[in-house]
Amino acid sequence: MDGNWLKAHADKARKANWIDPVLYQRYGVKRGLRNQDGTGVLVGLTTIGNVHGYVVSEGEKQAVPGQLFYRGIDVADIVAAKSRERRPGYEETAYLLMFGELPTKAQLEDWNSTLGCHRKLSESFKENALFSNPSQDIMNALARAVLFAYAFEDEDPKSSPDDLSIEHCLYQAVEMIAAFPTIVAYAYQAKAHYHKGRSLIIRNPDPEKSTAENLLLMLREDGKYTKLEADILDLALILHAEHGGGNNSSFTTHVVTSSYTDIYSSVAASILSLKGGRHGGANLRVMRQMEEIMREVPDWTKESQVADYLAKISDKKAGDGTGLIYGLGHAVYTVSDPRAQILKKKARELAKSKGRTDEMKLFEMIENLGPEIVRSRHPKAEEVCANVDLYSGFVYQMLGISKDLYTPIFAIARCVSWCAHRMEELINAGPIIRPAYKPIIRPRDYVKLQDR
Repeated sequence: MDGNWLKAHADKARKANWIDPVLYQRYGVKRGLRNQDGTGVLVGLTTIGNVHGYVVSEGEKQAVPGQLFYRGIDVADIVAAKSRERRPGYEETAYLLMFGELPTKAQLEDWNSTLGCHRKLSESFKENALFSNPSQDIMNALARAVLFAYAFEDEDPKSSPDDLSIEHCLYQAVEMIAAFPTIVAYAYQAKAHYHKGRSLIIRNPDPEKSTAENLLLMLREDGKYTKLEADILDLALILHAEHGGGNNSSFTTHVVTSSYTDIYSSVAASILSLKGGRHGGANLRVMRQMEEIMREVPDWTKESQVADYLAKISDKKAGDGTGLIYGLGHAVYTVSDPRAQILKKKARELAKSKGRTDEMKLFEMIENLGPEIVRSRHPKAEEVCANVDLYSGFVYQMLGISKDLYTPIFAIARCVSWCAHRMEELINAGPIIRPAYKPIIRPRDYVKLQDR
C-alpha cells in the first residue's frame, strides 16, 4: 500500500475511534477492569492462585509485604522445600496447580514419568509445525505450533480436539505442559538455523530429566549445564507458573474458554496475550534499560551517578521516553514482590559463579534507589517495589539464554496455569464472559452513495 494512503487513512481511523477521556469518568467506566483506587474489578472466583500485595481497611488500600500462594500454599514454602531437599520443584508445582494438592512421592514419580513420556514430538509435527516456514518470533511460532496440534489430534479417529469432557481436557493439558519446552527449544533452533545461518541442533528430550534440565539440554550446543544453572532455571519456572486469574493471559484463558472453544485456541490466545510488552515482555525492557545505563553512566558502580541517570529516565530525558524505570512497580505488589526477593537470592549465587557480582550489585542498587526517585516525581504514587522482571532477564542472560527466549520461557512456566484455569472455567460452567460497552455515538441516517 502507498505510504500516503496509509497515513491519510490512519488519520481517519484515529478520528473515528477517539473517545474523550472525560466520558469514561462520566459513565463510570472501569477502564482495564480497574476500580478508581487501582484494584481489580471482581469478575470471578478461583482456587488456583492468590496474589496478596495490599489490604483494604476502612475503605482505604494499605500496602503490605507481598505474598504469592499456589492453591493456598505460600510459594516461598515450595521453594524452601525444593532447596532443602535438593531436587527440582517445577513438576511438583505443576501437579499442585492442576490437582489442588501436593503429590505424594509415588504420585510425583508417576507425574514426572507421565510428563517425560509426552515431551518428544513426532517427526511430522516437527517438520510441519516448526521447521516449515519458521518464524522470527518464538512466541508466534509457539502459538502456531499449538494451533497446529489441533490438526494432529483431529487425525486420530478415537479422539476429538473439541471434546470438552474433563478427562479429555486433562489429556490435552498434560500433553501440552510436557511438550511446551520441546516446542520452544526447537522453534528457537529453527530460527537460529534458517534465519541466522547457524547449525541446526535438534536434541531429543530426556524423559528422566526435569523441565529445566531438558530446556538447557535442548538449547545448548553441547547439551551441558551445571546443577546450579538447572536449579535457578527451575526456580524461575516455579515463580512464573501462576499469578492469579486476573493477569491478562490467564483472564484471556477464562474469556476464550467460556465460549466453549477447544484448548488449542484457548492456549494460543493466552500465548499471544503474554507476548505483549505490557505483560510477558517486561524483562526485555529491563535488560535494554540496564544495557543503556552501563553504556551511558561513566561509573555505574557509584550510587550517585546511577541515581542521577535514573532521575533522567524518570524525567523522560533518557531511556525510552516513557518515564518508566523498568523492573520497578506492580499492579498488585506494593511493599515487595516475593518472586523478586526469592529470585534475587539465587541470582547472587549464580552471579558469583559467573564472575558478574558487579552487575548484580547494579541491579540491587536500582532496586534500592529507584523507588524513592519514582515517588519524588509522582507524589500520588503508592509504595513502589522491585518486581520479578528486574532479576529474571539477568538470570537468563547469565545462563546464556537468548533474549528471543525470555518470554517463551515465561510461557513454558505459565502453561500449566492456563490449563488449570481452563479446567476451572469448564468445571464451574458459568455464562460466556461478556462485559458491557456503552455506545456514545448517536444514531444517524444512511446516506446514498451518490449523495455523499
